[in-house]
Amino acid sequence: MKTTTPKRSLRTAIGRALPALLAIGALLVSAVPGSVAAAEPASETSAPTALTGPELAASWTGPLSTRGRYIVDATGNRFKLQGGNWSGAQGTWQGSGDANDAAQNQSGQVSHNIPLGLDRTSISQIITDFHALGLNTIRLPYADAMIKDDTTVPDSAVAANPDLKGKTPLEVYDAVVAALTADGFAVILNNHTTSYRWCCGVDGNERWNSGQSTEQWIDNWLFMVNRYKDNKRVVGADLRNEVRRDTLDDPNWGLGDEHDLYKAFEEAGNKILEADPDMLIIMEGINWQGIPSALFSHGRPMLTPVRNLSNTLINSGKLVYSAHFYGFTGPNHTGATGGWQNGETNDPRYRDLTPEELVQAVHDEALFVTESGQHFTAPVWVSEFGTGGRGQSDDKEKDWFHRFTDILIKNDTDFAIWPLVGWADADGKPLDNWALLSYDTNGKRFGLEDGDDWRADDWNKLVNSAGTTGQVAEVDHWNMLDLDFDNQNASATMRQQADWNVGNRKGNCPDSQRLVAIARSNNRGLCTDANQPAKADSTWTTVTDESYVKDGDWASGYNKLECPANTFAVGYSVNGNAMAALLCAPSATSLPTTNRVLWFDHDNNLPATGGSTSSDWAPGAYKGQCADDEYLAGVAYTWNWNHGGAPDALLCRPLT
Repeated sequence: MKTTTPKRSLRTAIGRALPALLAIGALLVSAVPGSVAAAEPASETSAPTALTGPELAASWTGPLSTRGRYIVDATGNRFKLQGGNWSGAQGTWQGSGDANDAAQNQSGQVSHNIPLGLDRTSISQIITDFHALGLNTIRLPYADAMIKDDTTVPDSAVAANPDLKGKTPLEVYDAVVAALTADGFAVILNNHTTSYRWCCGVDGNERWNSGQSTEQWIDNWLFMVNRYKDNKRVVGADLRNEVRRDTLDDPNWGLGDEHDLYKAFEEAGNKILEADPDMLIIMEGINWQGIPSALFSHGRPMLTPVRNLSNTLINSGKLVYSAHFYGFTGPNHTGATGGWQNGETNDPRYRDLTPEELVQAVHDEALFVTESGQHFTAPVWVSEFGTGGRGQSDDKEKDWFHRFTDILIKNDTDFAIWPLVGWADADGKPLDNWALLSYDTNGKRFGLEDGDDWRADDWNKLVNSAGTTGQVAEVDHWNMLDLDFDNQNASATMRQQADWNVGNRKGNCPDSQRLVAIARSNNRGLCTDANQPAKADSTWTTVTDESYVKDGDWASGYNKLECPANTFAVGYSVNGNAMAALLCAPSATSLPTTNRVLWFDHDNNLPATGGSTSSDWAPGAYKGQCADDEYLAGVAYTWNWNHGGAPDALLCRPLT
């Protein structure tokens, strides 16, 4: 969410401990998908065609899934997320004073922890106005606090919707979800904050486990998913908003500790899919790491870690990555103003970048994820971007918005603008001029299309832009396994079974895939469903010795793990860097036994063509990878010559 400079009391408190940390009060996010072309100036366009509820509902069928870089509906047709954020249920209180005092809330708007605007006009009118903006998706933020909040909202907070009087914030949220989905919108649940405090500084909401345990956070997600699982227009779980540094610690991507966002997202995503296999799992990159001072390393990683460490879920067609971009932040800029005392650095903001630099930054920080055939390939949803409309006087902000919306158009990128709904005063002046729709106390709308909002041309060009439509072809997947610090069990089957190799770290491919590659010394593996043989309905085999080496010594002098006949490797285990076991699944049809031994003890040995050969899923390690039309039947290793039991060769066999 768009942030503001921190309160003076917060700055002072942090300053006593670490002056350089004052910066973090204005942290934000960024990200975007695909191979990026240069932007062109926006041109005037007409307002989008407003669909009725039945028309929007008839245009797509839930649930949603992914095919490569695209999101598709249940019929396989492209469903581009053209969305906006209806904020409020995450809280608007800024952290000091009376939470009911407008002066202590974001832009003077007191949400009472429900979606904004319900005091001013009816849900049905707000939804009609969403249709007129050309939206098909609503990102609906909430705070974990909402789940157990049994207080009723003040009658004044729902004055324009009297049927909501006497309800709790969660019950109001229910009503909003029901109304949106009944009118054809896709709804994405977004865990925005832990408490009802306006995000996103050093505010107690920095991580998924700020103010709560990871287990509590996952339990809250399971509560929300189970609450709406029968509604197939509730399509996604946006796991956590703008994860960032707190006073003392950074989040990380893959270190295996309690600050590991990669691990937490994967654990939560798989448990959500076990509860509701239809949900999209949406993972946002790290919003900020480091102390914002020239004396310390600092920056906005976004999705950059995904290039070498991507996520693997039990269903490969459910992962979407997301990122946020705002002009007043930057790749290494918090977004703060007021000098180093407030956390401002000398780094450029996104709005300061040249057109070419902005295109490159957006690609490097997010859009690269949409490149096809890689272990990280997935849709990227820019789930927040925006700027002030009426009253905007910063020409750089206007220029940035022109250029950024053109980047979204060039890359056919899924998007959601921040925010949709705000308040206006009696003169029609928006309290938060970022909102696309503002309502005064009488319910009069001052919207994007109601004149004198300079953003209208850019928005209409974006919403009306041409892009991929219709049927999207099925794609092959390549997903990595990461055993650096722990197990990675992406098999729905094996997650229900007892530990298949006690005492060792284990990696299991998704049930729709097989193991196709292993790295020599950092415990990474690669799975694929390219040319995937069907599995037979019989027991999987754990191989810990040479019992199944029946057709000759294919790696003389080496220890060998070989799958039984007519089975293929779907998992492996390690002890340290040493091979410990293979997990083999039965094929529904007979498999050839012609051997090809692939050595990778002194260099990479990858197919000349095929999937994920140009992406590095195991940095710093030699990699061996069978071809896309082969199955991995065995691994050879040795304890001689200081090899330490690390894998040296793969046994690859043809699938046909």
